[in-house]
Amino acid sequence: MATKKKPLVVITRKLPDPVETRMRELFDARLNVDDRPLGREELMEAVRDADVLVPTITDRIDEEVIAAAGDNLKLIANFGNGVDKIDVSAAARRGITVTNTPNVLTEDTADMTMALMLTVPRRLTEGANILVTPGRWTGWSPTWMLGRRIWGKRLGIVGMGRIGTAVARRARAFGLSMHYHNRHRLPPAVEDELEATYWESLDQMLARMDIISVNCPSTPATFHLLSARRLALLQPSAYIVNTARGDIIDEDALIKMLGEGRLAGAGLDVFEHEPAVNPKLVRLARRGKVVILPHMGSATIEGRIDMGERVIINIRAHYDGHRPPDRVLPLKF
Repeated sequence: MATKKKPLVVITRKLPDPVETRMRELFDARLNVDDRPLGREELMEAVRDADVLVPTITDRIDEEVIAAAGDNLKLIANFGNGVDKIDVSAAARRGITVTNTPNVLTEDTADMTMALMLTVPRRLTEGANILVTPGRWTGWSPTWMLGRRIWGKRLGIVGMGRIGTAVARRARAFGLSMHYHNRHRLPPAVEDELEATYWESLDQMLARMDIISVNCPSTPATFHLLSARRLALLQPSAYIVNTARGDIIDEDALIKMLGEGRLAGAGLDVFEHEPAVNPKLVRLARRGKVVILPHMGSATIEGRIDMGERVIINIRAHYDGHRPPDRVLPLKF
């Protein structure tokens, strides 16, 4: 009896070994052992050959790339939660299903958000750098390296989805008062649990908060959601933390405000033009005005393996004739 042909699965970046091993067992998997990002022509070649494409959040799968797809390509199984770089509508028009990996990065990203929320006001990075520079630390002093207490401060969460809610649960343990802005108000039971205050007006919330945490997805509607005008509403003593996507904040306006001392500080794990980081941000980081990290909010071994397992589940469901559990539908305007 002839065995069923395994689908050709093209994976654009190196994944954790357990994930790649399972992929090889189940599919005809083409791996990227060098972990070199694919160029545009290489992506077009991949979609021409593949039955399934497994891109990551750094691969731009736009309408032109999708137009180059062969007839065999029926599934784009994204290794990541965000699909802002995949033209889901163009894929749908070609009859190509798009999936992502939700629910597996929530706790890791919330942990990193909380870490930045502590690191920036308490000047932890500055302190660590002083100790590794010979001769800079001369001993304890009552007025040296003073930061800000976060206990009792107001935290405004922009985007109260799974990650935003997980951030709120952590932040309550640190004595922060919860406030949030979201497209939809949370159920009363969740608001009561978090002791969270809902703000229909983002502008009004921003003007009253001590710390802002950005946790909403990147969509056309959230591009520069925190614009120059909205950033100007923040108090000069306020801090802003972003572990979502860089283009949600007008980065140039943020840099200007930090440089002029109109914001107390920022913690950024994402940037508007990744992987490029604005040199002005680097200079501000050296001055202790901002903490910058290389998009590592979800970078745990457990999280990456969980993501791979979600990708495998979606591929198997699709080729078993079922609707993949993490299918992403195009936005309707």
